[in-house]
Amino acid sequence: MLKYSSVSELVESASNSKKTISQCVLEDQAEQMERSLEDLYEEMRSTFYTMKESVASGLKYVGKSASGLSGGDAARLSLAMQAGKNIGGNVLTGVLIKALAVSEYNACMGKIAAAPTAGSCGILPSVLITMMEERAIPERKIIMSLFTAGAIGMVIAKRACISGAQGGCQAECGSAAAMAAAALVEVLEGTPLMSANASAITMKAVLGLVCDPVAGLVEVPCIKRNAIGAANALAAAEMALAGIESVIPVDDVIEAMKSVGNVMPSSLKETAKGGLADTRTGRSLADRIYGRN
Repeated sequence: MLKYSSVSELVESASNSKKTISQCVLEDQAEQMERSLEDLYEEMRSTFYTMKESVASGLKYVGKSASGLSGGDAARLSLAMQAGKNIGGNVLTGVLIKALAVSEYNACMGKIAAAPTAGSCGILPSVLITMMEERAIPERKIIMSLFTAGAIGMVIAKRACISGAQGGCQAECGSAAAMAAAALVEVLEGTPLMSANASAITMKAVLGLVCDPVAGLVEVPCIKRNAIGAANALAAAEMALAGIESVIPVDDVIEAMKSVGNVMPSSLKETAKGGLADTRTGRSLADRIYGRN
């Protein structure tokens, strides 16, 4: 269990000790769990390898999911990039491709690493693995950043929630994007405070985002929201690394997300009774999938 109850505590601990957030978290976890640093690192490395495998497998798989709602979009975007038709550059487009690939693979029952949930599994690996490839960043540095991402996620879970069923997609893809932004800032040599600002900027952008899966499946609009969430994390990290600060601190943003989730109606929290799920097309797709007349 993470001993920190706020991101500000994480930032203060790392700043005072002149360490990264990941170093502080790893050392604290080792002390609390009475395990070695290397043992915990190897456990995280295993998780990272699951992420890498889900990216690779997702990029190879071009079939449709059992519902027929998803599949093949990562391949389409990859072909567009290979043909020089992408408009976002290799980093952004690479992130979008991987986020779609992992999410599509999840929809086809492939093995993924929940980060922090299965519904948001494409965001964190797409951001970190793309950056590792594009900037030739050492694997160990990427793996260490997962401790930072995990710490941000645990604070959010402690202070609010990370479940779409409890807080809407703001709590699911929003949390994943905040985790990815913080980790990316650390990977690119940003300060702990910059990581916190990146998380805040990311979450502010999706406050109020509902969870409205068509037919109750984690495919539409979830898969494309993973891609947009990854892009959100990139944008927030870019701003934070430039010294742009969030006027509202991340812990306050987390509290705001919780309060918004509390007043959000149940129809917009993974019940498939509102939002896109309740459109004429959404209802028609659900009827087709479940064989209803």
